[in-house]
Amino acid sequence: MNLLDPDIWHGTFYSYGWVKGNGGTTTVRSPASREELGEVGVADPSDVTRACARAAAAQRAWAATSYTKRAAVLRRAGALWEQHAAEVSGWIVREAGSIPLKAGVETATAAQECYEAAALASHPLGEIIPSAQPRLSLARRLPAGVVGVIAPFNFPLVLAIRSVAPALALGNAVVLKPDLRTAVSGGLTIARIFEEAGLPEGLLHVLPGGVEAGEALVADPHVRVVSFTGSTAAGRKVGEAAARHLKRAHLELGGNSALVVLDDADFDLAVSAGAWGSFLHQGQVCMTTGRHLVHASIAERYVEALAAKADRLTVGDPARDKVTLGPIIDEGQRDKIHSLVTASVDAGARLAAGGRYDGLFYRPTVLADVTPETPAYAQEVFGPVAPVLSFTDLDQAAALAGSSEYGLSLGILSRDVMKAMALAERIPSGIVHINDQTIGDEAVAPFGGVGSSGTGSRFGGATANVEAFTETQWLTVQGGITRYPF
Repeated sequence: MNLLDPDIWHGTFYSYGWVKGNGGTTTVRSPASREELGEVGVADPSDVTRACARAAAAQRAWAATSYTKRAAVLRRAGALWEQHAAEVSGWIVREAGSIPLKAGVETATAAQECYEAAALASHPLGEIIPSAQPRLSLARRLPAGVVGVIAPFNFPLVLAIRSVAPALALGNAVVLKPDLRTAVSGGLTIARIFEEAGLPEGLLHVLPGGVEAGEALVADPHVRVVSFTGSTAAGRKVGEAAARHLKRAHLELGGNSALVVLDDADFDLAVSAGAWGSFLHQGQVCMTTGRHLVHASIAERYVEALAAKADRLTVGDPARDKVTLGPIIDEGQRDKIHSLVTASVDAGARLAAGGRYDGLFYRPTVLADVTPETPAYAQEVFGPVAPVLSFTDLDQAAALAGSSEYGLSLGILSRDVMKAMALAERIPSGIVHINDQTIGDEAVAPFGGVGSSGTGSRFGGATANVEAFTETQWLTVQGGITRYPF
C-alpha cells in the first residue's frame, strides 16, 4: 500500500485516527489540469474544539516521555520522508502546481526538519541563575502545551513541517490547519508520516478548513501558541485575535524583497539569480524577489537580458510536461497579479516581457521604467513579476531597498563582499544573502522577517524553536523551609 493511498483518507481528516468532519468534504483538484485528485474532510469549529481538547489530554503523557523516545519518532519520520519522497513529490507537483525540482526540495527539507527536531529533543532546556538566597535557582523551558499551526498553499509541506516537527520534539501536541487548496501535500502527508513513524495518537491533529476553523483554532483555550504563515493581512487578524486571548502568535507574513545589483556584479550570473528569485514557483514565495534595484550603468542591459530570459522560460502543467513555471494557484490570485501588472503599465511602466496569461498559466513578466509608486513595485505581487528600478549610488540603493514596509529577505550582488555587507547593515531585513538572490531557507537557520513581514525569527534553528514552542519557568530549590518573621 502506498503512503497516500486514498482508501486511507478519502473524505476524512486526521484526529485520533481518520475521521469524518462536521464541515463535509471538499474535492482536491490540480490547478494546472483541474483534474480531480481526491476528496478530503473539512473541519468546522466544533471539530477544532474537540481536537484541541484531545490534544491537551494527550500532551501531558508526551511531555513526560523521555527525550530519547521523542527523538526516535522524529528520526523515523525523517527516514519516511526520504523513503516516500517520490510519492509525496508527485502530490506537491499535482496539487500545488510545483515543478519537480521545487517539490523535491520540499521533501528533502521535510526530512531535514525532522532530523533537526530529533536533535532538538535533547537540547539543553535551561540555565542556573545566581541567587542572593541559599538556594538553587533555575530557569527551565517547559513545553507550551498545544501548538496551533496554520500553514499556506505555496510551500505546503515545508511551511507546515517546520513548526510541526520541532513542536512535537519539544513535548507539545499539535493541531495543524493546512490550506484547503493543498490539504493533502501540506496536511494529510504529515499525518500519514507520523502515523507510520509511531507517534502516539492524539498528539497530532490535521484539520483542513476555512477561515472559521482557523479562528476557532486561535481562540481555543487549550492552544497556547499559534504558529501562522500567510499574508500580512491575515496575519494581522491572527495576531489581534491571539492578543485578545493572551497567547503568543509567531507570524511569518508577506514580503516585497529587494535584490540589489551593484555595478561590479558578474552580469550574467546576476541576471540568472534575478530570474530565479522572481520566477521560482510562479513567484508564489514569501521571499520572492519583488524589486530589482540595479545600478544605473547596467540597468537597461539588465532589463533586456532578464526579459530575454523570461521569454525563453516555459510555462505549463508540471505533471505532464518539462516546464519552468507551473500554474498560479487559482483564478483569484491570477487576477490580482494581472491587475497589478496592468495598473503598473497604465501608470507608465514598460512591459519588457510577459504580462499575459492562458488560464492559470501566467507568463514570467519584466517591468521597466518603474518608480517607487508603481503598483507592482510598491506592493507584494505574489506572482512571476520582476519590476526593475535603477539607482545611482549606495545611499540611494539603501534608501530604496529600505523604503518598503516589509523586511523579510534581501539579496545583494557584488564582487566586493565587504561593501555589500556594509550596505546590508543599512537595510532592515530578517534575512540577508550576499551574492545570492532572496529565496533561501535551511532547517538549521533562523527564519523570519521584520516590519510587515512578521514577528522576527521564530522558525528554524535550536534557539528560535526553543523560544517559539516552550515557556520559561523559574524554579528554586532549598534544603529547608525559610523561617519568616511572622
